[in-house]
Amino acid sequence: MLHCIWRSDLQTHTVLSRVVHNFHCSSPFHCAPRRLLRFVAYRNQRPSSVFSCLTKSFTSEITMSAVKRKATFAAAAEEPSAKQQKLAPMKEKKERAGGWLQDLVTKQRTEMKELKFNNKRLRFISDTKKIKQGSEGVLYWMSRDQRVQDNWALIHAQQLAMKESLPLHICVCLHVPKSELSTLRHYSFMLKGLEEVAEECKTLDIQFHLLHGSPGEVVPGFVSDCSLGAVVTDFSPLREPLQWLEDVKKMLPKDIPFIQVDAHNIVTCWEASPKLEYAARTIRGKINKLLPEFLTQFPLVEKHPYTATRTTKQVDWDKTLASLQVDKTVRETEWAKPGTKAGLAMLESFIDVRLKQFDTKRNDPNAAALSQLSPWIRFGHLSAQRVALQVQSSGKSAGQSVSSFIEELVVRRELTDNFCFYNKKYDSVEGAYEWAQKTLKDHGKDKRPYLYTCEQLEKAKTHDKLWNAAQYQMITEGKMHGFLRMYWAKKILEWTSSPKEALSIALYLNDRYELDGQDPNGFVGCMWSICGIHDQGWGERPVFGKIRYMNYKGCLRKFDVAQFERKYCPKNL
Repeated sequence: MLHCIWRSDLQTHTVLSRVVHNFHCSSPFHCAPRRLLRFVAYRNQRPSSVFSCLTKSFTSEITMSAVKRKATFAAAAEEPSAKQQKLAPMKEKKERAGGWLQDLVTKQRTEMKELKFNNKRLRFISDTKKIKQGSEGVLYWMSRDQRVQDNWALIHAQQLAMKESLPLHICVCLHVPKSELSTLRHYSFMLKGLEEVAEECKTLDIQFHLLHGSPGEVVPGFVSDCSLGAVVTDFSPLREPLQWLEDVKKMLPKDIPFIQVDAHNIVTCWEASPKLEYAARTIRGKINKLLPEFLTQFPLVEKHPYTATRTTKQVDWDKTLASLQVDKTVRETEWAKPGTKAGLAMLESFIDVRLKQFDTKRNDPNAAALSQLSPWIRFGHLSAQRVALQVQSSGKSAGQSVSSFIEELVVRRELTDNFCFYNKKYDSVEGAYEWAQKTLKDHGKDKRPYLYTCEQLEKAKTHDKLWNAAQYQMITEGKMHGFLRMYWAKKILEWTSSPKEALSIALYLNDRYELDGQDPNGFVGCMWSICGIHDQGWGERPVFGKIRYMNYKGCLRKFDVAQFERKYCPKNL
């Protein structure tokens, strides 16, 4: 993308290319855009001009720093200036008490109570658009976005119900496929988050129903039994939820409007782009152009004024969890507590403690620099839009880290929904670009330095201590550091018999152990690492072909590998 800017100055182009190669990473797991790259792209100037501007900028910064130091020493013996007095409250504000974020967002929602719903956030799945007359309520079928507040699908459902003076219902379909991916780790996190949802619904006079079975089997019957006049649901680009959508549509009475609201993305997936985007650079401008319209505050989901005649059945959450046929060997995590309250607490700690390190330390697995929010966003306990709003407003003192984080949270994350929505083969080598499929095929029979089975990889039984440590971190904590996810997946490509097998194993391990697994970000992360999705061709080499390469020595240059290995590598290896 940047090479066309530098074409007229070959020598400088070479120098800057090395900078780009060393510092820029386009991974959906973790990208590391540096100030230089953003400066070049923004200025759109020749390299000679860029260096001139940078020199002036850096000289100016040094001069200003010296002036500030001199002024500080001169003022030390004086009374506090007006400026210093103005800064004092800001210092106190940094030392705010825990729980400040919950209080702040509650206030913000209340102030935005009358905010209108943007109809670009929804699409009609049915031909019918008017609520059925004589009905006894409106239903929000909650699926991907499992929270009450900051939920555009629920906000729209409540507004529809209030307009028609009808009760409001929420249903969740509990369906457990017979699969190694159905684990206690995932279902415990989900159900405990839903327990919090049910409790909040109770205080708001919103009827919460836990239905057992697949949506196509239980939702249409529930709608008919309760005489509901409209169904609103949220959005997922993945194959199975899209099939659920079709199943419900097929069985739902034709006079019932069926509405889908994208409550997960900030810019609605189908509004951001009507087609499959090639890379972050092709979707970034489209999303940024729409952000002023979509990145707004949320109105409050308030106490519902119309009470249902049919009350909800009380759920025994402990009994429900104990009854599920899930793999209990993949245990719950200790560090990640489910639910919106815990998600907001994690966001608060990120803004207060880790955000300032994000820009410079996010690729260091030993540093506390990441948001750690992906489990709550994946299960819909926390809105990405809420995260973006609070990081922008409350994290201003973090400087460059704010824009770096927003790039990943918004552009990179929403790019993954775009890929899965418009590419039906999002989890297959056949879903890769033609150049990537060709280069992987050309090197498909290359000799591998090591060959491991899925079982050996799952148990972290390889020769590579760093890889074993990363795998073990994922098994025990349910979340591998983002930078290491790239290295981890690329080594699976290098150590298995074919790209197809590598992708299958990587997705299996990611979806089984990662709390944020079975999500577009995970699919695209594995596809980026193994199949070059949203990336470009690199220098050709054995096994990888033109797919971007990563190795152990490169990690040694990035961070203290030995420290990470000591912490996470299984002791029996």
